[in-house]
Amino acid sequence: MRLDLLALTFLLTGVTCGEERITLVSSLPRSGSANAQTTTMVNGIRLAIDEAKGSLTLGGTTYALTYEDWDDASPERGQWDPAVETANADKAIRTSDVMAYIGTYNSGAAKISMPKLNQAGLAMISPANTWPGLTKPGIGEANEPQVYRPSGAVTYFRVVPADDIQGEVGARWAKELGATKVFILHDRELYGQGLAKMFKLHAGMLGLTLVGFEGIDGRAANYKSLVTKIRNSGAELVYFGGTTQTNAGQIAKDLVSGGLDIKLMVPDGCFEDAFIDAAGAANLEGRVFITFGGVPPDQQVGKGKAFVDAYRARFKSEPEGYAIYAYECAQIAIDAIRRAGRKDRLAICQALCATRDFPGALGTWSFDQNGDTTLKVMSGNTVKAGKFAFVKLLGQ
Repeated sequence: MRLDLLALTFLLTGVTCGEERITLVSSLPRSGSANAQTTTMVNGIRLAIDEAKGSLTLGGTTYALTYEDWDDASPERGQWDPAVETANADKAIRTSDVMAYIGTYNSGAAKISMPKLNQAGLAMISPANTWPGLTKPGIGEANEPQVYRPSGAVTYFRVVPADDIQGEVGARWAKELGATKVFILHDRELYGQGLAKMFKLHAGMLGLTLVGFEGIDGRAANYKSLVTKIRNSGAELVYFGGTTQTNAGQIAKDLVSGGLDIKLMVPDGCFEDAFIDAAGAANLEGRVFITFGGVPPDQQVGKGKAFVDAYRARFKSEPEGYAIYAYECAQIAIDAIRRAGRKDRLAICQALCATRDFPGALGTWSFDQNGDTTLKVMSGNTVKAGKFAFVKLLGQ
């Protein structure tokens, strides 16, 4: 690159040539139907950078605090791509200014980057991964979570409750809604299938009758034959372990067009406006129930409400559900860097491990020995007048 163009690049990014930098990066699906959700997440990260005034002073040295927004999706898949996520992790590792990796959105993507970043001693903080096996021994596959920690140290953290919690509160809510027979679907991906298994486990413990458990093709044009099977099963509630991107909207449409008067419960992977758009609000009104970690933006109080107010003022729009989690990831990364007191990846990981009683936008919380948040409250939501509407707190 010519020197004059290089100087212009630094000018446009707010960084002076030769200035010391500390960089946060995020790896999220920035193309495909998840884009609306992840755009608000990126905005949340940018807001945290703004509040830090774009700089950090450590040990007498002032560093420019910069942020890079990386896409882990590909046009071919229309969602996260293993090859792209691999490339992002490798790029972060070899970029010496990167001190924290915010991501991923999908639990399957996390399985790829976690061991790489762990071996490099680079902190990874997820605003959205919920598969329990990423952190919790004895819940996932036999080699989890050790397989993601080749160094033996904990370098992966998440600020959302995991699916062992979401599966349980979802099953309890289904029972409260009066369902006695449930038909469980999943998208055959790590997040969706794992969540479906958690819901199945707890539904059985609560005495609900399982009348079906099937994986679907998340790219199918329709599910008419499956709807016939659901009708014949006598199910009163369908639980879908999956996301907007794996056809939750089409399932909702086909249940209605097939004439089923049945409840549909979906997890946090569908808590985005894109789900309403894909399904059509009329197909969700009064029949869909969504579980989500924490509470939605319009139910926030204290520092959470302050975040929502600041977001609206800065971006002239509404944050989607995961924006506050991405903001919290950036906030805790910045806090850990300050507490580490130096530009050192391992020291930052150690500071994250030592996080206790952090007074964040999500409340006051800590990281446990596995890198999980101590927050466990979730919310139940529905759709009214074409918008998500809060119903109740779950897991209380």
